[in-house]
Amino acid sequence: MGKVGKALRQVLETYGISQNKLAGVMGTKRSIVFKWFHEQRDPTAETVVDIAKALQHINPDASAEFVRLYLGEFLNDLEQS
Repeated sequence: MGKVGKALRQVLETYGISQNKLAGVMGTKRSIVFKWFHEQRDPTAETVVDIAKALQHINPDASAEFVRLYLGEFLNDLEQS
């Protein structure tokens, strides 16, 4: 566990987005976001997309940063191919 949580924590802290705000936009419980944030549970791949979409709704820059932090190495590898 960890990569999603680390990316999520960094983005929420950097952009001043509360766990409650993200949970509300996603239509999920804040306790679920808390578990991701504290790396107690990893979201599914589908949920990672939902997180990015919710962040896009809240702040497009935050969404882009989340994707960059989470998929950065993969995206760099694609660009080099």
